Amino acid sequence: MAETAHKETHGFQTEVKQLLQLMIHSLYSNKEIFLRELVSNAADASDKLRFKALSDDSLYENDGDLRVRLSVDKDAGTLTISDNGIGMTRDEVIEHLGTIAKSGTAEFFSKLSGDQARDSQLIGQFGVGFYSAFIVADKVTVRTRAAGESADRGVEWQSEGEGSFTVADIDKAGRGTDVILHLKEDEKEFLDDWRLRSIIGKYSDHISVAVQMYKEEVPERDGPDGEKIPAEPAHWETINKATALWTRDKSEVTDEEYKEFYKHISHDFGDPLLWSHNKVEGKTEYTSLLYVPAKAPFDMWNREQKHGLKLYVQRVFIMDDAEQFMPTYLRFVKGVLDSNDLPLNVSREILQDNRISQAMRQGCTKKVLQMLERMAKNEPEQYQSFWKEFGNVLKEGPAEDFSNKEKIAGLLRFASTQQDSDAETVSLDDYIERMKEGQNKIYFITADSYAAAKTSPHLEIFRKKGIEVLLMSERIDEWLMSHLTEYKEKAFQSITKGDLDLGDLDDEESKKAQEQAEKEVEGLTERVKKALGDKVKEVKLSHRLIDSPACVVADDQGMSTQMVKLMQAAGQPVPEVSYHFEVNPEHALIKTLANIQDEDRFAQLTDILFDQASLTEQGSMKDPASYVNKVNQLLVSLVK
Repeated sequence: MAETAHKETHGFQTEVKQLLQLMIHSLYSNKEIFLRELVSNAADASDKLRFKALSDDSLYENDGDLRVRLSVDKDAGTLTISDNGIGMTRDEVIEHLGTIAKSGTAEFFSKLSGDQARDSQLIGQFGVGFYSAFIVADKVTVRTRAAGESADRGVEWQSEGEGSFTVADIDKAGRGTDVILHLKEDEKEFLDDWRLRSIIGKYSDHISVAVQMYKEEVPERDGPDGEKIPAEPAHWETINKATALWTRDKSEVTDEEYKEFYKHISHDFGDPLLWSHNKVEGKTEYTSLLYVPAKAPFDMWNREQKHGLKLYVQRVFIMDDAEQFMPTYLRFVKGVLDSNDLPLNVSREILQDNRISQAMRQGCTKKVLQMLERMAKNEPEQYQSFWKEFGNVLKEGPAEDFSNKEKIAGLLRFASTQQDSDAETVSLDDYIERMKEGQNKIYFITADSYAAAKTSPHLEIFRKKGIEVLLMSERIDEWLMSHLTEYKEKAFQSITKGDLDLGDLDDEESKKAQEQAEKEVEGLTERVKKALGDKVKEVKLSHRLIDSPACVVADDQGMSTQMVKLMQAAGQPVPEVSYHFEVNPEHALIKTLANIQDEDRFAQLTDILFDQASLTEQGSMKDPASYVNKVNQLLVSLVK
């Protein structure tokens, strides 16, 4: 680091250098978004000052007219975006303009592929903010002073977007921030007054802070009917509506305005999937504007990721990421809440146990679930797109939100034995509608993968009888099903746990065949139990199998294989799980086993059968070398 009395040179954080290069190359086709991002940042700075001034109005410094101004110097080739908002201290400049503080940045960069179109979408989800300036500028100067500081506490930041930036102390009379873009030679279109006005009209019309441009003096002139039109003195002209979009009647707001406002609050480049704008009146009065994104953010599963809604009280910005108004399983929802009832000095702690905030949370949750229900019913293809992005997050709902458990369950989608691939899914209502006469349970299986679920031997009897089974292969599914025990009075039943009782679905012919097969292998279960000893809890004859000779089954009230794996992956201590071993008396291999008189050979074959069944169920075994050795011994005995 080179240093003088007032000026320092700093190196950019590695991630910043990477992001700058990616933006310049991947986002060039959409370069005008730099202005949206910088104006959005300036508006946020005004909102933050308005909030801090609630407790200290001296921060306004006798200038309470908050605005963002664009000014052009064609001779110098510069475009300046100025605000009189909260401003920054020297430390804040270094922190905010030299590093990326987002959680999950390493994961973000690991997903970049070099494909410009795909990377552009990822960068859009990541949010580029200030650094988008370098798309059109080969040098950026930032002059800023924090509200409440003296004029000699100003700071100047400057960089050419390469490896470093400088920070120097300056005098700055007014509070707030000036971002000065030294435009590249081929980007001088952004010095054109009309071009800038059209971009502001497109992206920033909805911002509640006035965005202004300087209008030159207009002399007195003749009108079309010969009347004199008075002269207009030079002045700063507001070029956006400067009215908070959510305060307008929704009949006056266009779809394009809703979409651009979403991009403003989310810093996403893509359009939202759907939105809902509502004014609630009654015991609690508030306005909500809620959005469901089209794509999941790159860091949705990061535990440090902030989520929540922008909170305003009586049009005054209070906080970003107010998570108290949206349950965690809906953390992908973006939006704005504006309350008439909460106090202006509200804090996160007060919100946690506040009756008003709890009512608003319930109302917002209900509204989002209704939006999703309508989409699922009226636009199933669009809902499938939503499910692909956010389905696993929604699965957290039944455990988190008991009062809405049935609604959430109706929104869940699963692969099933009725579909050809895991890309096709069914709802629980679809499943119930197709249930066999006499069927009173919803059958499901959890496994490590879709392929493992679809080929599980536990499915054999269900395939034979044409009974649909839900195939669950996501890590969260086992946890979900431990909290979702029934839907519309139909109990869920794992086909890999406990005794299988098909009740009225078993026909008399099948029962007679089973009884006959059991007679043919009489005494087999006792011999198998003796051979396996403590490896199994119990040995039974199975009628859930058709093509397979044997399987292992977890206790009905015990821990399933998938739950064991889930706990192990989380580093949790897991008790030893003892399985039931079920053998298929109708299978030729089991009939052959029952006829073996040599107990040593019987035990050897039983051991191999049990290991195979355990491998099929668990996907691995504790002692694979021992299993391979037993199989090899068997092969040697066969070829002698």
